Amino acid sequence: MRTLVLGLGNPICADDGVGIRIAEALKDEVFGPEVAVAETSAAGLGLLDLIAGYQRIIVVDAIQTRDGKPGQVYRLGLGDLPGPLHCATLHDVDLATALELGRRLGIEMPQEVIIFAIEVADITTFREGCTPEVESAIPVVTSLVLQELKTMPGM
Repeated sequence: MRTLVLGLGNPICADDGVGIRIAEALKDEVFGPEVAVAETSAAGLGLLDLIAGYQRIIVVDAIQTRDGKPGQVYRLGLGDLPGPLHCATLHDVDLATALELGRRLGIEMPQEVIIFAIEVADITTFREGCTPEVESAIPVVTSLVLQELKTMPGM
């Protein structure tokens, strides 16, 4: 089963780049014809071309919740998300809507979506690199994604 590990974020907006940083770390660890790793700053409909043709995706992204602590890690499915996964605007759509639209257009979309979200503190400061709390979550999530891949059928 073809699987894409997709790191989302903006690498010049402090903690928002955590998904991209994790995808970069995974590129040295993940190999084989059934698994690909990519990173992007795109969201919503901009993801369709990237995820088309994969049966499964593992998304890694920043998240801000009301009660979370920076560096806290969540494993989620699409149904666990109350709203947009990543920076959706009035001109964009969330990941679940993009997947549904892709299916309705006859594009092969992933049937399984796993999301690793890292609670962030600062997504507004223009700088490369994460805050210390979020930085410490990078090896943790990298390991969790690798474990997830090892448990998947066909890996």
